[in-house]
This record gives sequence, C-alpha cells and structure tokens, in this order.
Amino acid sequence: MPDLGHELTFGLFLPNPASQAATVVRLAQVAEQQGLDLVGVQDHPYNADLLDTWTLLSHLAAATSTIRLFPGVACLPLRPPAVLARSVASLDLLTGGRVELGLGAGYLLDAIGRMGGPWLTRGEAVDALADAIEVIRAIWTADEPITLGGHYPIESVAPGPAPAHPVGIWVGAYQPRMLSLTARLADGWLPSQAYASPDQTRDLNARMDEMAVDAGRRPADIVRIYNVNGRFGSAAGGFLDGPPAQWASQLTDLVLEQGFSSFLLAPGGDIVSSIECFAQEVAPDVRERVAAARRGGPAEPEPMARAAVTVAAPEGDDGIERDGSWGDAGGLPVQDRPRPPVLDPPAPSGPSHPDNFRNLVAIHDHLRAELEQIGQAVGQVAEGELTPAAARTLISRMTVRQNHWTLGSFCASYCRIVTIHHAVEDAHMFPGVRAAAPQVGAVVDRLEAEHLVIAGVLERFDRALVDLVREDGSSGPTDDGITEIGSLAEHLGEILRSHLAYEEDSLAVALTMMPAPV
Repeated sequence: MPDLGHELTFGLFLPNPASQAATVVRLAQVAEQQGLDLVGVQDHPYNADLLDTWTLLSHLAAATSTIRLFPGVACLPLRPPAVLARSVASLDLLTGGRVELGLGAGYLLDAIGRMGGPWLTRGEAVDALADAIEVIRAIWTADEPITLGGHYPIESVAPGPAPAHPVGIWVGAYQPRMLSLTARLADGWLPSQAYASPDQTRDLNARMDEMAVDAGRRPADIVRIYNVNGRFGSAAGGFLDGPPAQWASQLTDLVLEQGFSSFLLAPGGDIVSSIECFAQEVAPDVRERVAAARRGGPAEPEPMARAAVTVAAPEGDDGIERDGSWGDAGGLPVQDRPRPPVLDPPAPSGPSHPDNFRNLVAIHDHLRAELEQIGQAVGQVAEGELTPAAARTLISRMTVRQNHWTLGSFCASYCRIVTIHHAVEDAHMFPGVRAAAPQVGAVVDRLEAEHLVIAGVLERFDRALVDLVREDGSSGPTDDGITEIGSLAEHLGEILRSHLAYEEDSLAVALTMMPAPV
C-alpha cells in the first residue's frame, strides 16, 4: 500500500506504574518539551500496579499545554461508552482539543469479569465494541435524545457535550473481525509492534484496505498509528535496533510503503535519552525523508556536507561564511562583535573533544535547514497553497521557533543526542565554555545578547502570522500581510545565519577544551 499522505506525528507510549507517579508525569512533560505530538497510555483497570488511565490523562492535561493525549487503548468493558463519551468530550473541551480516543474490545476477558465487568466471549466483545462506537458518536453529535439497543442500551439520553474538535476513534485490532470493524467504523488503526511486526502489518494493512473499500470507504479514511519499541546503538541490527538514521530509514519505509503516519515510542533503557533521541533525531529525519519523497525526490538524504568538519582556530578577520552573509544582528552591528581570542588547541595527548564542535555544527545545520522550510512555507502562503494557520503550526513545531537555536550542542556531547531544553542548556553550555576558556567571555556575552534579538524577531514573525490567520477569511490574507511575512522571514534568515556562523567560528577551539562527557 502506498503513502496515504497523512501528516506525520510522533509520540510517546507512556509507562504508567503507580509506584513512580511523579516520574510518569515528568516523562510526559519531557515528551512535550522535546516537541513530540502525542502521549498514549495503556488502560488495564484490573491491574493494581498501574495508575488509572483516565485519572492520569486528566492530570497530564493540566501538567502540559500542547501535547495531545489518548488512552491506548481504553478497556471498553470497564468504561461504559456513554460515560466515556462525556469524559472524552469534557477533557477535549478543557484542553482546547488535545484529546483522541483509542478503543479496544478488552484483552483479558476473565480479569475484566472479575473486576465487575461483563463476562463476554471474544465475538461478543467485538460486537459490543461496534455498539459502543455508535453510542459514543451519538453522544457527541446527536441533536435530540438518544435511544439505542445492543450491548449498551440507552434510552432517551440527552446528547452532549460535543468535543472541541472531531475526536479520532482509533481501534487496536489484529484479528479479522476486529480489522473489519476498524475498516468500517474507526478513524484510525492502532497496532503495536509487540503484537504485529512490520512484516505482519504489511498484510494486515492490505486486508484492512480491502475491507474499507468493500465498506464504501477509502483506505485514507483510516489513519495508521504504530506503537514501536527498539534500541538506539552505534551498530546496525534488526528493525529499530541501531543508530537514529537507521530508525529514520525504517520508519520512512513504513510511511511510504504501508501508509503509517504516526509512531509512538515505547522507550526502554535510559528512557529520557530514548525520548530525546526519538524526538530530536529520528522524527525530524523521517519528516525530511518523507517530504522529499512526496516531492518526487529520493527518500534517503544526501550525506551531510559537514560530516568531516575539521576543528581549527579561526583564521583571518572575516571568519568562515556558512550559508549566509555576515550582517547586523537586529540592531547589534556586526562590526561591534568581539573578535575571538587566539586559543591554543589542546595537545593531542590532552583533553581534546572535537565532538563538541561537530555537534554544534550538526544542530546549526538542522536550524539552517529549518530556515529553508520557513522560506518555502512563506512562499506557499503567498501562492495560496498553504493557509497562514497551517504555516504557523508548522513553524511553531520547529526547533528554531522554540528559542533553542544553538545551545543544544552541549547536551549532544554529553548525552549522545541533542537535548533541547533551555534550562539545562543555559545552565551548562555557556558556563562550560566560560570555565574552559575564560578568554571568550566577551564573545559569549555577545552571543547571549543576539539570542534576545533573535527571540524578538521570532515574536514579531509569530504576531504577523497571527494577524494573517485573522485576515484569512473568504477573501484570503492581504498582500501587505504577506509582504510583511516575507520581509520578516528574510530578516530572520539573515541574522540567524550570521549568528550561527559567528558562534561556530568564535567557539570552535573553546568547545574542544571543555571537559569530557560523563
């Protein structure tokens, strides 16, 4: 099955042990801070070792602000559908549209019965799920009292409240009857790698597509969400066992060949590092590969031109220009930039750590690539191919828009991946550079000042996008608004490219003098 063209999303399949409640909440916040889109939580109410899923989702909704939340999947026999419908709609309203609904027929039927739920056969559980979906949709959409029969009979029940957005109903399914139900009634299919390998999902996807067509639907009417797990390492192994680039390649294949568009990581080992690596290395790489393939280009990226960068002291007065011109940084004239002092690189036998600089350039290259994407988005808005709202959503998810610009390199050298979290970065990278090379203090002061300037440009850029969104009615945004957006995008590109190049040239040697990773 080819790519279905859905927007790509990435998330966390959140462990929920009751013994580590505070950690569970913190992991969800880490996922949001790292830019992930979704958090899913398993639902096994009969398991006393786990936090109750709906209570946890409600708490996470208050502890986060942007990430979407869903039960993956709700144990329907222990959650009456009419009540569940109102719970989902209420939380969706409270969060401004951040809730989806994963549904399951119930896995451990004996445990469900002992917990006070109905004693059902497998076949009855499937039929009950179909009835429940009807009840839930009626509660959300009906405009008069509802009376339905089946496994969950309701009589003259008032509908509502309606959720804040069209909540997706995603079904976990593997067997033929459940696949048929998903193809007929669901908005999404939510399998797990633990129960269906990529080879198995290939067949299951094909079968479900045939069933969807037979039911009068399109395969693209069903979003494909995959719970995945694996191991990050330097050596390539099997599926999702190896470096981030291998993960990106394999997940890209699932998008282009099987139609998956969402991937939720069930992290193992060092959970925080796994989340960070998945969010900051794998997800952007998959997005870039898929975007290239959708444009008709190769899905595999070209090798990075800076892979073989050599660490050396800057030479000459002008430094090395990288992908942009030297220009004033938003009112801070370039001629006022302190020149970096001449530093002696560490001796071969000393504490030289060139990865610090390589990681700095790597994150900068990612930011430069995002500038190109911003330029393309602005061009698409001008041509009417992209709405201002969609452009703002796209740009808000970018690293460059989250005010993280350059500081991620420090944690990359210490944690193997680029952890972009401002509190950690501000507390460590620049202080680490100052401690290792006090001579560059004036340069660091200037870089910090330029960060504030860049933040101001980004805020003006965002306000202009908001104004365009407000104007984007039937007649579309005004030419003046589009012109302003284009000018701000160009200005942002000039000062940020200049800033990145200045930082690379000024800190090249100082970064190698920092302590070794711990």
